[in-house]
Amino acid sequence: MAASLVILILIWGTVCTAQLVTFENPDICALKGSSVYFRCFYNCSEDETVTDVAWYKGGQKDAQWIHFKLADVPLLHNRSEYLGDMRHDCSLAIHDVQQNDSGHYYFHFDTDAFGRRSKTSVYLSVTEMEASVRPSPTVRPGWAVWLECQTSCPNPVTWFKDGEPVTSTEFQAQIEDAGNYICAIEGEESVQSDPVTLDVQYPPLNVHVEVSYTGSLTWGNSVSLSCSSAANPAAENYTWYRGDDSPSSMVPVGSGQVFSITSLEPSHLGWYLCKSQNLLGENSSMQMLNVDSSAHLLVLGVGVKVLLILLLSVAII
Repeated sequence: MAASLVILILIWGTVCTAQLVTFENPDICALKGSSVYFRCFYNCSEDETVTDVAWYKGGQKDAQWIHFKLADVPLLHNRSEYLGDMRHDCSLAIHDVQQNDSGHYYFHFDTDAFGRRSKTSVYLSVTEMEASVRPSPTVRPGWAVWLECQTSCPNPVTWFKDGEPVTSTEFQAQIEDAGNYICAIEGEESVQSDPVTLDVQYPPLNVHVEVSYTGSLTWGNSVSLSCSSAANPAAENYTWYRGDDSPSSMVPVGSGQVFSITSLEPSHLGWYLCKSQNLLGENSSMQMLNVDSSAHLLVLGVGVKVLLILLLSVAII
């Protein structure tokens, strides 16, 4: 009788073991407020039928480690969603994860013969990631900058600038480094921080003067000179000067981004200088204003032709 009992126990322990539950990723980090997915697979012998499946969270009660069924945990049962089936897939989703959702999660399943639970667990870490730029999010070209990501997840983090990977978290700021930076959990890039903006400020650069007019640049026509520049913060003041090609000869003639001449006269010709200025400095550019000599010849030619026609008309009469 005793020998038969031992044989029965050995057979009982060899069917549908808990080792047949596997987790794709047993260590998951999620951002607070996001949804997290546990990919899980299980199996048992072909002669058994699965009758019930459930996920549990491990916790202490009366100094003992026990498993609490998610359906019975008030803070979890409305946010947990079983995505699997009754044979092989035991995947789970938890939505709007919170800090107190962190912990060990186990999968249990019952068959018409036995009940089993996973021997291992999925460990969920919930974090609030915070990206920051040191020493300040507002810098100037050449200043040292380093990126910091605060998170409780043990996983390494990676960085992106405007959606593109960042190769180094410490660098000398350049104008092109301005943009929005986020840190993310490496391998789980959906776990991201809120963006932090690096603002690289600089005085006006690439000052450009453009001359515009309608038709030909001739006496009496209106002419506009517009000034543009790259600057951060944007240029606040534009000042116009006129003179010869020596900056020392320049005298102020106006202000504003556009300088307008309503009726062009010979006294308007010459060099124009635009000075662009913001809080960090100033820069300037010069442009020569001259008449279109070919247009004047064209006007003169038209006048001579009309005069000849009139003379011929008088001779015929």
